Formats: sequence, structure tokens, C-alpha cells
Amino acid sequence: MVVLDEPIKGVLDVRNYIDGEWVESGSEEYREAVNPATMRPLARVPMGCTEDVEAAVDAAQEAFPAWRRTTPLTRARYFFRLKDLLEQHFEEVSRVCTMEHGKTIDESRGEVRRGIENVEVATGIPSLMMGYNLEDISTGIDEAAIKQPLGVFACIAPFNFPFMVPLWFMPIAVATGNTYIIKPSPWTPLSMVKLMELVDEAGFPPGVINMVHGDVEPVQAILEHPGVKGVSFVGSSKIGRDVIYREAASHGKRVQAQCSAKNFLVIMPDADVESTVPGLLSSFFGNAGQRCLAGANLVMVGDDEKFIDGFLGKVQRATQGIRIGYGLEEGVQMGPLQAVPRKQRVMDYIEKGVDEGASLMLDGRKYDCGGYPRDCFLGPSIFQGVQPNMTIAKEEIFGPVMSVLHAGDLGDAIGMVNASNYGNAASIFTGSGKAARRFQYEVECGNVGVNIGTVAPMAFFPFSGMKDSFYGDLHGQGRDAVDFFTERKVVIQRWP
Repeated sequence: MVVLDEPIKGVLDVRNYIDGEWVESGSEEYREAVNPATMRPLARVPMGCTEDVEAAVDAAQEAFPAWRRTTPLTRARYFFRLKDLLEQHFEEVSRVCTMEHGKTIDESRGEVRRGIENVEVATGIPSLMMGYNLEDISTGIDEAAIKQPLGVFACIAPFNFPFMVPLWFMPIAVATGNTYIIKPSPWTPLSMVKLMELVDEAGFPPGVINMVHGDVEPVQAILEHPGVKGVSFVGSSKIGRDVIYREAASHGKRVQAQCSAKNFLVIMPDADVESTVPGLLSSFFGNAGQRCLAGANLVMVGDDEKFIDGFLGKVQRATQGIRIGYGLEEGVQMGPLQAVPRKQRVMDYIEKGVDEGASLMLDGRKYDCGGYPRDCFLGPSIFQGVQPNMTIAKEEIFGPVMSVLHAGDLGDAIGMVNASNYGNAASIFTGSGKAARRFQYEVECGNVGVNIGTVAPMAFFPFSGMKDSFYGDLHGQGRDAVDFFTERKVVIQRWP
């Protein structure tokens, strides 16, 4: 057993990063962040307070006028420096991510790489911010549309991708001339601590990028503060809809809330089995199922029992071979859930599935976790005999659970997808272009895959979503992000 060196040796006292300085929180309440694989304490995290947010907003507002006047090319150069620093510290940041979250080191490396890609996109901001114009809209009159920054924006980040998600938003927001506040999850704050260290080293002017730790109180302060122009959020639909979207919108802010999911993977009878099964395992059980693009419902189409039984048999055997353990241990393929309450939530859903009549082909509660504390570990589970009206088929579980459903034909499968309250992602596995085209045309999902298990858009495409998976109108990443963080201004000129 080879375990990689841990970059966090003791218990850190986490501080806010405001106006280019590391400062103590005004809160007297703290939470302990732990390594979910070993249960070793990693940090004392302040729960934050309104005063912390006020200080961060004041700093960001103070920095905004000068940052806005900084040329786009100069702003881009800061991100070139940040990209270089992230490459230099790539492995360290990846290991920090694994320690605080539990995902495997390869998954963390992938997360950090995706974050860096968003930084790379921000370096192209001079072209992304270009407007358009037309001469002589009337005799001697010209008209132009330009994009301008608004002011202070904020990100309320989730626990499951502590490094990548803030970088969906911050680089474009700051590169377009805004100033920014990141509020990491109190469960996984250390990836952002490392990022702020590199932001500081890159030389960003004080107040341009800030970080405030905490839980409910700082979130409410961000939503209510009149100096915050917009909020980006990733998390559950309940919080995204009932708290973030409604509260922020009621205070006149722009909102993009990317929320829960129940993603369907549809298997046609002509799917290539050998290439499909590995993609399924990654989709359902990668990141221990804790991602909004994770597979949830596997829909077998048709009545070819020989194909279906053979396919599910391969899936079951491959799943049984997944090695579970500490993510810094070489060769481990799945880590623990991020925290004890998250494991209990998944176990409650497994019990619910059994109670409603589904049968367990594979019970993740019986897995060996390689000698590590069992507090957060849970193996993959596969349910057979699942009906569309069952709780496990309708609600987001956010863990390593696969529910197998059956559809008579492609139309029935599409109907299942569209009946869901969520519309984050759906994939079809098929050798038929006709079936694939119908699927991508008819499914009500923002991210659609064809022979792709995890439909994760690249940094230069928007991370889409529909129905209860998204609240707002402009998504994170890509051109949507540029429009979200800028205001269009139309200028009409005539010179006598």
C-alpha cells in the first residue's frame, strides 16, 4: 500500500482573505473540518458573521473603480500568472482536495485541471468582451453595443467540488472587470485557502478577490447586501430555489443557481457493451456519486432479456471490482462520502428503496473499506426492479447508488427522463444516429450525452440545466458567464 504524502500536517486555523490580508473572522463559532477517510481533524473553520461580509464587500467596492479602469489585456495577465502558479502547485492542490473531500487523487487532479481550464478561458477576455457596432444607422449616426462590469459579485460554493466550482465563476467575473467574494463550503474550505494564497502571490490588487468563510449567516448577509450585484450558487434545489434565488432576486441581484439533479442513462439494445460499462461506472460511482452530473437511473430499453441480463451482469461484476479506500492511496478507485451525515442520507435512501419493493443486486453497506474508519465509507449499490414512481427513482440521492429501470422503447425512455422534476443531464448509449438524434432533440435536459457517461461541459461552453436543476437565465461558464457578469450598454453617436 503506497499512500501519497499529505500536504496538511496539523490542524489549521482558517482565516478570511479580505483586501489582500489574512484576517480573523468576527465569529466565535467554529466547526471542525476532517479528513473523511481517516477522520483526522484538518482545520478549525469559523462559521462567519455579517461583519465579515460587510468588510469583504467594502474592500471589493473600494477596489472596483480602479480594477474596472484596468485594461482587459492587463487584467488577463494576472490570470496568466495565476495559471502558471496553479500548474506549479498542481499536485499539492490536488492532494489538499482529496484530504478535505475524500475523492481519489485522480478525481482531484481532474477537478483541479477543470478549474485551471476556466482560468485559461479568462485569459482570452479581451476578445470575449468585444461588443459590436454599425455605422450609419441613419445619416451620420453610428451605433455600438458594449459590455461593462457591474461591481461586486459573490459565489456560494458547494462541498463536492471545492476547488473547481468557484473557478466556474470567479475568473470570468474578475477578468471582465468586476471584483469578487468567494464563500467556500465550511465542510471543505481548504482548497480555496490554497487558491487565495496563489491569488495573493499572483499579485492581484487588494480587494479584487476576497474570501469569507462560514455557514448560514454570511450567506444571508451576501444575499441582502445592497453592494453585491449578483450571486452564483451550486447546491440543492431546495436551498437554490427557496433561499438563494428568491432572496437574492428580491434584493435586486442577478442570480445563477445550479441545483439538484436526477440524471438518466439510457441503454439501447445496440449499445456497445465493452465501451459502455466503464463509462457507466465512472458516471454512477465516480466522486462516490457526489456530483450533479452523476448517473442515477439506468434505463434498459427493449425486451431482449438475454442482452439485458448479460449487460447488467457485466455492470455488477465490474462494480464489485471497484477498490474502495483513502483517495491518497495509489490504486484506490472510490473514496468515502464527504461526511457522516451524507453517508447516513444515502443509507436512508437504500432502506427506502428496499421498503418500496426494489431489490438490491449489490448492497454497498457491506463493502470493505480497506481498514480505514467506517464513519464515511459506503460501497456502490445497485437496485433492480425499480419503478418510476419509487422515491429512489425520483429524488436526488447524491451517493453511489444505481437504480435500474426498464422501458419498452426509446419513446418510453424519453418519457421517463422528461417526467422528472430535474433537467440537468441525460445520456443515451446507442449505435444508431437516428435514435441519438431523436434523444438529443426531445429530452428536457440542459446537458445531453451520446455514448458519454458524464456530460461535463468544457470551460468555454455553458454548464446548462433545466427545470428544478437551474434557477436563473444565464448559466456558468462560456458566453453565458460573460453576459451574466457584464451589462450591455448601447451608444448612439452623431458628430455635427
